[in-house]
Amino acid sequence: MQVTSVGHAGFHISTSAGTILCDPWVNPAYFASWFPFPDNSELDWDALGDCDYLYVSHLHKDHFDPKNLAEHVNKDTTVLLPDYPVPDLKHELEKLGFHNFFETTDSLKHTVSGPKGDLDIMIIALRAPADGPIGDSGLVVSDGETVAFNMNDARPVDLDVLTNQFGPVDVHMLQYSGAIWYPMVYDMPQRAKDAFGTQKRQRQMDRCRQYIEQVDATWVIPSAGPPCFLDDELRGLNDVYGDPANIFPDQMVFLDQMRRHGKDNGLLMMPGTTADLAGSTLTSLTHPIPTDEVEAIFTTGKADYIEAYAQRQAGVLAEVKASWAPAAGEPMLEALKALFEPIMTQTDQISDGIGYPVVMIMGAEHVVLDFPKRIVREPISDEKFRYSFEIPAELVRTVLRDDEPDWVNSIFLSTRFKAKRVGGYNEFLYTFFKCLTDERIAYADGWFAEAHDDTATIVKDGWEIQRRCPHLKADLSKFGVVDGNKLTCNLHGWDWNLETGKCLTSKGHELRSKPAR
Repeated sequence: MQVTSVGHAGFHISTSAGTILCDPWVNPAYFASWFPFPDNSELDWDALGDCDYLYVSHLHKDHFDPKNLAEHVNKDTTVLLPDYPVPDLKHELEKLGFHNFFETTDSLKHTVSGPKGDLDIMIIALRAPADGPIGDSGLVVSDGETVAFNMNDARPVDLDVLTNQFGPVDVHMLQYSGAIWYPMVYDMPQRAKDAFGTQKRQRQMDRCRQYIEQVDATWVIPSAGPPCFLDDELRGLNDVYGDPANIFPDQMVFLDQMRRHGKDNGLLMMPGTTADLAGSTLTSLTHPIPTDEVEAIFTTGKADYIEAYAQRQAGVLAEVKASWAPAAGEPMLEALKALFEPIMTQTDQISDGIGYPVVMIMGAEHVVLDFPKRIVREPISDEKFRYSFEIPAELVRTVLRDDEPDWVNSIFLSTRFKAKRVGGYNEFLYTFFKCLTDERIAYADGWFAEAHDDTATIVKDGWEIQRRCPHLKADLSKFGVVDGNKLTCNLHGWDWNLETGKCLTSKGHELRSKPAR
């Protein structure tokens, strides 16, 4: 098996039975805030797109790149499709001209047969509202000799299905770096922002190391990040100087973290780097440029590399910005009422879970999403808000113009906005903004309405605790960390008070816990 990095979460997997192109992202995403790092624009995308199979893990725009797929990927290829509750991914691929789909069943091994032979595959599909835009997934591939697990930025809660059906894993690709807007966009003192950033940076690397321990692959490839910020307005988000509060550490940082925890099996890859594997044996690792130059991109030469990259992409960035809707125009109140009110009235779990009016500040125009009343209105004089978003008007006008069903997968991940909140993170609020279609909101509301399984119990560090996390059902025997009377689930970094069972991170999500006897 030959595994070639094509940038970010993207890989080209070549076997005697066929080739698989995974998550081929090259064009800027999220209002041109994110670019792949390192630069992958010079790869031969026509050759990469002449593949036997295509795997797009989910609809986040740093995985689903419609321009690249439309221009460079063979439309007759077989698409390996995750088993998602809503058909949005399939529909978006069909719009681009793809028509051969192999529809998988979640966490079940399949054999795909082509003219070159048979491949065993499995797609682990995650279906919670927090998993990407209603879905995220990881791909397992076996050519009969080598087993590869491309987890990208998915967060599976049960990996027993992997080893039970495929045995030992030879190479494991997974996310270790940040892919979020927190805490950078929040209005809080810099000291607090630094503290939260430092905590998040370490937690996301801790989570990655926990997955590495569970899968126990022979080789590990840190991937799916970090993005590169080339716009002058966002350039400071890049982790150029090893800031411990920066949530976007790069591959070299994480490989060092692995070594400090006794793991020396990590592989540094950049776009064009190829790893040849025979079973668990790495027969070669070949970079497109000398190794010392590769390492310099992540270390001593990183600032200069990003500056040169920004200059090369300046025209692309300018073209994307020119495509945005003008900031000035008719008031947006009626358009926002038409978009949001039908969604608000369809959901009880989510609107009630938000529980308060939310203000959107778009230049001089202020609009209130009144979730308790299920209406969109103008603010009342001297009204106070628990949640507020300050978003450039041109971004809102653009998503309205384009009928964008997911503001998380556009505005929020761009980091081109500011937010304020009183109290903890509200999962329901961000779920609402990613479910702006009838089908999505119906699924998400039903998901929250289902009771979480809290029947199984574990004992951990002197506490008797329900085994499944009240947030997204992670196994707390694997992801739970107890510190005094506080439990942290490292899958998403949520905290609970073990004495009271109260969630310290968000509203609701009570935990069953008591001191062990």
